[in-house]
Amino acid sequence: MFSGAQVSLYPMSDDFVGIILNAIEALDPWRDQLRLETDSLSTLIVGPPEVLFPAMRDLFCATARSGIHTTMHATVSRGCPGEPDDPICTPVAGGPRGMSLADLVAAGRDRVAAAPILELDIAAQFSLYPLGIGHHMDEIYGCIEFLKNSGTYDRSKNFCTALRGDAGPVFETLGQAFTGFGFDTGHLAMDVTVSANSPSDR
Repeated sequence: MFSGAQVSLYPMSDDFVGIILNAIEALDPWRDQLRLETDSLSTLIVGPPEVLFPAMRDLFCATARSGIHTTMHATVSRGCPGEPDDPICTPVAGGPRGMSLADLVAAGRDRVAAAPILELDIAAQFSLYPLGIGHHMDEIYGCIEFLKNSGTYDRSKNFCTALRGDAGPVFETLGQAFTGFGFDTGHLAMDVTVSANSPSDR
């Protein structure tokens, strides 16, 4: 399997270069589990699906804790048939999930409830795309049910779902949506935007 994310970080500051370079250091604790490649557009993060969102959380929070309006956009994928299998992407939890959608909803809710509280309020919106296998709407409806019970659900929007809350539970919600829904043998993609310290909230 191949899983990873193309991540772009946008601090709204004249010192954006220094801020981004310092934030990338927040990925250091994850480097033994991830492959990282940065270019002029984004940072590629490749590794186990369960590790991607905690790493992105730390990258984002390293900037957002400054109080600067910060956004991050990520395109996240697992099981892409156009990418070769990579041993670094082996899921930490092992093989097929083997759980009903109702059990996945309950398990995801419990993991979000246990997520660390980071004392940083953020907003997020994302879209989930299970690809390549029939009955994909069952997975999407299961994910929506999980989101509405996650404690971070804000509202449904055109083409996406909005989340709001502390960074710990919100990123855990995103991670559970990514790892818990979509077929094990299929391609799953997510489009994610996260924001903190937005002047729109004032």
